[in-house]
Amino acid sequence: MSKRRLGYLLKHANLRLADLTGPALEPYGIDGREFAVLSVLGTPEPLSQLEAAQRLGIDRTTMVALVDALERKGLVGRRPHPGDRRKNMVEPTGRGRETLAEATRAVDAAEAAFLAVLPDEDARLLKDVLERLVRAPAG
Repeated sequence: MSKRRLGYLLKHANLRLADLTGPALEPYGIDGREFAVLSVLGTPEPLSQLEAAQRLGIDRTTMVALVDALERKGLVGRRPHPGDRRKNMVEPTGRGRETLAEATRAVDAAEAAFLAVLPDEDARLLKDVLERLVRAPAG
């Protein structure tokens, strides 16, 4: 496989970034996937587990396992949906919001370290281009 292939480059860039973000999150007792869930749930409007899973692009079973883990850690709480008791609303606890704020600063620092080899303009461009690719309609 050529080291110039996009798939190779994206995979290995992600692995290098994970090598920085994983240790940055360790002091907060969460991993990258749990951080992603907390980030989605940290919005002002409460979300159901299904809505959060859809925003993250993960299946319901995976979401339930992640929420279970965060709930055991005291970082999120579930409550029945007011309009549909079959759904669970999930919100960060006070401790979860504090953890999210601190972990966000740690992840921001890890991302800055990852991008430090690039001039600021190139780092912004990389993020902008990746965001466009992620948001582009499939097809």
